[in-house]
Amino acid sequence: MTTFQQAQAEGLCLRFPNNIGIHREINYELAVEMLMRAVLTSQNTPFVWGFIDKPADGQILLLFLSTQAPFPNDGIRYQDAEVKYAMPVGTTRELEVHEAKCGFIPGSQDQNASRVRRRYRLVKGGHSQLVLVHYTRGQPAPIAPALANQPVRAYPLRTINEPPMFVIGDKAGQKVYPPGSSMHGPSSAPPMPPTAIGMGMNMSQQQAILAHQNNNMEMLERRREREREQNRNRSGSTGGRPPRPEDDDSGDDTEQIATRTLAFTRYKRNHDLMNEVFRQAAYGDKKERPYTSPYSIFNKDDLEAKAVKLEAEIETLKQKSASRKLQGAHDISMESFGDPIPV
Repeated sequence: MTTFQQAQAEGLCLRFPNNIGIHREINYELAVEMLMRAVLTSQNTPFVWGFIDKPADGQILLLFLSTQAPFPNDGIRYQDAEVKYAMPVGTTRELEVHEAKCGFIPGSQDQNASRVRRRYRLVKGGHSQLVLVHYTRGQPAPIAPALANQPVRAYPLRTINEPPMFVIGDKAGQKVYPPGSSMHGPSSAPPMPPTAIGMGMNMSQQQAILAHQNNNMEMLERRREREREQNRNRSGSTGGRPPRPEDDDSGDDTEQIATRTLAFTRYKRNHDLMNEVFRQAAYGDKKERPYTSPYSIFNKDDLEAKAVKLEAEIETLKQKSASRKLQGAHDISMESFGDPIPV
């Protein structure tokens, strides 16, 4: 077993470097919101290698874990088995929750087993390898005497010199070395101490390791697909009720685009389009164009001829109106001399 595998067996994992804060309680809506923000933040923030050891109450961690790997050792012993359940969030997301209760730190001042660990991940509609972990307290339970002083892990913990690494996005797999350091191949690297993990790997070795991990993931997925196909065939041949489908822990869900990421992409695209429009208006052609009168589209002679014609038509209409009025007045005066009224 290599040093890296030994460290992973002891609980070495990739975690978000910044402090997320202390929260007494976290509901499902807040967990989903934090996981969605983590997808965007993790693309530009490298994760660091480290151990989880005896976390405080209310502490929140963001980890990058393989969907098939067990949860790393955190220095707490849990007397109850971890419970797993899933719930839909909206129409496109599904939140998976793992809950471990009745935890205590062996050999410490814990008088009862009341520590609770809940971890959340989006199996649909997010990145399934980003895991949000929250430590809190629950109903106290008595500590089993046989486990009270039985250690969970060996101390002291290993010293880790592995550089931070991007876990998702375009820079996934890239390591971030401190300023002034240099990368050496295995032939030119000096002897490494036992605690150093992978500091002397060159780029080709890193790519080979990533390729090997991808091949293992593909083999696991193909095996799971064959098992599901066999289960469907058996249920179809017996005519019985089909078995409950297994939780798909494959990495296919990681290819789904989060809503917030899609909105950000659309915003950036629209911003670029509007920038082209306003840049032309602000920095376009600055040459002063010759002044053109707004009346240049009209012909003065045509307008004068139309005006004369209209005035003649108006005068004719006035004469016809005057003659009608005169004729009407004459008819009224003649009617006044009609037959006399009999007495």
